[in-house]
Parts: sequence; C-alpha cells; structure tokens
Amino acid sequence: MYRISQIASVIKAKTFSTNVDGQIEHILLDSRKLLFPSTSIFFALDGQRRKGSQFVDELYQKGVKCFVVDEHVDEQDIRKYPDAAFLQVAKVLQALHVLTAYHRQQFNFPVIGITGSNGKTIVKEWLYQLLLHDFHIVRSPKSYNSQIGVPLSIWQMNAGHSLGIFEAGISQPDEMQQLAKVIAPTIGVFTTIGEAHGEGFLNIRQKINEKLKLFINSDVLVYCADDPDVNESVNAFKK
Repeated sequence: MYRISQIASVIKAKTFSTNVDGQIEHILLDSRKLLFPSTSIFFALDGQRRKGSQFVDELYQKGVKCFVVDEHVDEQDIRKYPDAAFLQVAKVLQALHVLTAYHRQQFNFPVIGITGSNGKTIVKEWLYQLLLHDFHIVRSPKSYNSQIGVPLSIWQMNAGHSLGIFEAGISQPDEMQQLAKVIAPTIGVFTTIGEAHGEGFLNIRQKINEKLKLFINSDVLVYCADDPDVNESVNAFKK
C-alpha cells in the first residue's frame, strides 16, 4: 500500500485534498471494473470517444476518493468533491508509468522481460510452467503487454514473489522506452521478428531496434542468433 501523499510526490502531482493520508492498494483504469473503492486510485485516461474525467462523478458516488486527472480538469469541478483527493498532472498515462516504475524498483528479485513480434504470451506461459516449482512467480495476466497492460501487470508485484515474467508489445517508435522503465528486466527474451504490427515502423531493422530498447539495462539477453537481422541488431545494441 502507498499513502496518497507518497503517490503525489512520486508522480509530482499538484494535490487538491484534505485526505493525503489515505491508503491506496488498487489501480483503477476502467469504471466498470471497480471492486475496492476505498483503496483504489482512478487514473482518468482519455479514450477514443470519452474523456477519463467524465467518470469521476460516477466513481465518487460509488466510494472512490482518489483520482489522477490532467491539467484540463477545472479546479472548480475538483472542489465539488471536498473529501476526495485529486492529483493533477500534465499527462495521466505518464503518471501511471512513473508510479508503476517506482513500484517496480521496490523489489530486487529477477525479472524476465519478453518482447518480439509473435510468441510473447506463449513463451511467458512456458517459462511459468517450467519455473513455478522453484519460484513464487508474478506474471502478466493474459496478453497484458500494452502501455496500459504493462503497468497493471507490474502493480501486482509484492514481497512474496521471487521472480517476475512480463511481456511488452509496441506498435510504433518511442513506445518501448517507457515500458523498459516500468518492467526494468534483468533478463531479456527476444522471441521472433515478423510482420505483426509492422505498419508503424519504417522497416524491419527499425522495428528490431525499437524492441531492443526493453533490454537496455538487462544483464542477459536470449535471442535467435540464426536470424541475421536480429543478430546484427543485437551485436550493434551491445556496443
């Protein structure tokens, strides 16, 4: 658990609150998935059709008392909820990444990070099956490998675990740097490279180089040296 004041400090938020000592245990991104209102923090991420801040009133009525909102939310609207804590930031998604990266850094056990065009979830589940008798494993649920899925996966980490296995997927340049900070893998696995999600990249080599950014601080990287594009990119990456 983290205190609201601690979270505000980590994400460098402007705080509107009379309740900074409240305890937070759960991250909420979807108003339909509310289970623990009193210990949840809602990150008001904008969707394609609706702004995240539109769900604040509904969640407040259901008992949520902590919200992360962007700078477009008017202070007058915030003051309608005097007993709630509002943490105002420039970018809500970035704040989510910063908080979960901070959470990741609280643990020193090995973390395996997996990326590639295909096979991420299969490899993750294979590793889980092979290692579950030797470690208490925390892993990505299903195929949670996006800019939102990765933070939710990392938030599961706790002191009872001894190994983490997380997958990361990107669809365009400059996305992996954030996921690399959140996962911070000590061991890397590069599965395969192919055409999946390739429309966001100039060519296969750029795609490989972007994915390799996940392993910038890893101690070990497992990859297919038989693939000339991957092998050449990894050798250049190591330098």
